[in-house]
Amino acid sequence: MTTADLLPFVYSLAIGLLVGFERERSHRGGPRQAAGSRTFALLALFGTLAASFGAWAVIAGLVAVAALLAVGYRRTSDEDPGTTTEVAALMTYLLGALAFTQAPLAAALAIIATVLLTAKGRIHAFARDVVTDTEVEDALKFMVIAFVILPLLPDHDLGPYGVLNPAHLWLLVVALTGISWAGYIAVRALGAQRGLLVTGLAGGFVSATATTGSMGRLFRSTHALRATVAGAQVASIATFIQLVAILAVVNSEVVSHLWPSLLAGGAVLATIAWLGYRGGEPSADAGANPEDALEPTVPTGAQTAAEAGAQSEAQMAADKPGGRPFAFVPALVLAGVLTLALLVGRWGAATFGPKGAVFAAGAAGLADAHAGALSATTLFQQGDLGLAATLLAIGAALAANSVVKCVVAFSSGGRRFGLRFAAGLVPSIAVVLIGLALTASAV
Repeated sequence: MTTADLLPFVYSLAIGLLVGFERERSHRGGPRQAAGSRTFALLALFGTLAASFGAWAVIAGLVAVAALLAVGYRRTSDEDPGTTTEVAALMTYLLGALAFTQAPLAAALAIIATVLLTAKGRIHAFARDVVTDTEVEDALKFMVIAFVILPLLPDHDLGPYGVLNPAHLWLLVVALTGISWAGYIAVRALGAQRGLLVTGLAGGFVSATATTGSMGRLFRSTHALRATVAGAQVASIATFIQLVAILAVVNSEVVSHLWPSLLAGGAVLATIAWLGYRGGEPSADAGANPEDALEPTVPTGAQTAAEAGAQSEAQMAADKPGGRPFAFVPALVLAGVLTLALLVGRWGAATFGPKGAVFAAGAAGLADAHAGALSATTLFQQGDLGLAATLLAIGAALAANSVVKCVVAFSSGGRRFGLRFAAGLVPSIAVVLIGLALTASAV
């Protein structure tokens, strides 16, 4: 027998002890359980041993383990009617069987299961006290559009220039509503200030334009102008990071000339977003915006305990976003705006042909900055486009995509949100374009 033969049993022993320790510690001082840490370890080893004999041995072992757990539960059900330990024991046996062929996967599943078992109190409190009936209803609606409707739609191009792909268009709707959900949950978990920044950066790696629209919609419901604008702006920083990562796979030479300009533009945008997030222009916002309720204040010495408690309750209410987390119609409207932009982009590329690479990249950038930049870089890789023209084409794609983001910001969040968003994005893109122009003239 080699070390490789023993490794699955080592994994199963660790799995059994991990789950067993958690179960035994969770019942400290409580009623005696039918299975302790040693029993869990033996169950995992039993599963691995059964798997070494074949599938029929695993099935027979599963029946035997289920019967033993049923007998044990019958003896202890009067003191503890719960079945979590019995289910965990049955799962441990199956994970032990899985460890015989896929030990790392079995270990990962065991860790996830242990985390769920440990978080019992938090999960119960979240389900009973935090989540509302409206949120559960909207979660079901989101699952229908994401996991029922989306797989049924045809995935091929239709309409003029092939821009109407039902699956891709519906995926955009799913992305828009999903990002809105992420922002809603982040606000509930972290508060309106920190949650939206995290969501904005993460959502930017999926779709910065969709994230901008979602932040605009959240502004209409939360009135948290500073946090939502900053979240939309950091989403565009994610666009810069992702653009460098994608183009590096195609051609490192283009990236070596591109990244300094993107770094400078990203630094400008990050600075503006941070200043706005930290409460820039306080005189303009003070006393006028509901978002001021989101800023914590320290009670003065003359403030009574009742006043402090009322202030705390008001701040907690401000941290809870208004409206519904699932908004289907706004997502459809934003998807239509982006589809129209894609139609214009395809028309421009078809009209001017491959020689109009800069215009074509800018036209493609109306729908996706990465698509325009990637097409220009591919042409450079194939020798059909010079380095200077490639850099200018990438700049055109970023500029066009920034125009679309500003349009989406105004249409989703209104004039005030759009102006604050553009005040950060426009200077950063201007820095990027100036840097690319200077680099293109020097190569």
